[in-house]
Amino acid sequence: MGLENKTAIVTGGGRGIGRAICLKLASMGANIVTCYAHGEKAAEETVSLCREYGVTAVAVKADVASKEDVEALFAEAEKITGTIEILVNNAGITRDNIILRMSDEEFDQVIDTNLRGAFYCLRAASKRMMRKRYGRIVNISSIVGVNGNAGQVNYAASKAGLIGMTKSMAKELGSRNITCNAVAPGFITTDMTDALPDNVKEQIAKSISLNKLGTPEDVANAAAFLVSDDAQYITGQVLGVDGGMS
Repeated sequence: MGLENKTAIVTGGGRGIGRAICLKLASMGANIVTCYAHGEKAAEETVSLCREYGVTAVAVKADVASKEDVEALFAEAEKITGTIEILVNNAGITRDNIILRMSDEEFDQVIDTNLRGAFYCLRAASKRMMRKRYGRIVNISSIVGVNGNAGQVNYAASKAGLIGMTKSMAKELGSRNITCNAVAPGFITTDMTDALPDNVKEQIAKSISLNKLGTPEDVANAAAFLVSDDAQYITGQVLGVDGGMS
């Protein structure tokens, strides 16, 4: 599953799942380019950890919801080896609210970052990967995009949209030796879940077949498999990393 001499863009790699994916791919030999809209310090920490594997790693200030920022991100990534073989669309935000109280701004912000941002990255990656006739794309969706969730109409729509994009991209790009798959995490231990009371986390665990929350590394391992040559005949799929919850 070596990724030596390949360059991977992982959006939103400053912490949690994004950081775990950066580190996993770096451990496999990939050069890493991550981006951040906020949280420069966290992104630089990720880059520093990646460099310990002997790879090139950089963090670029870029808001994926900006077309101009995305183009600048890809241009910076190309400076490393001249090509981009791997894209992991991980950047995402939440603005939870029930629909009766959800503002236009709360809906738009989530769609702009989670879905439009992925679209900008997918378009930029496709141009480059088609020229190379090789590419591996993984979109980080969510169990919420599969099953829905009360209070997350905006987030569910964005993550379900990512699944639709994944399946369409797989059909468009397959003839150029480019695969596109999605990973749909369930409840994963992150800063957000760490803030939940213990009794709430216990109730969540009871709803999961494996009776425990997942880790960012669980998601990273799935993404790493999908971008490796071991998964060269897998495309257009949605891999649930949810402990059997769905």
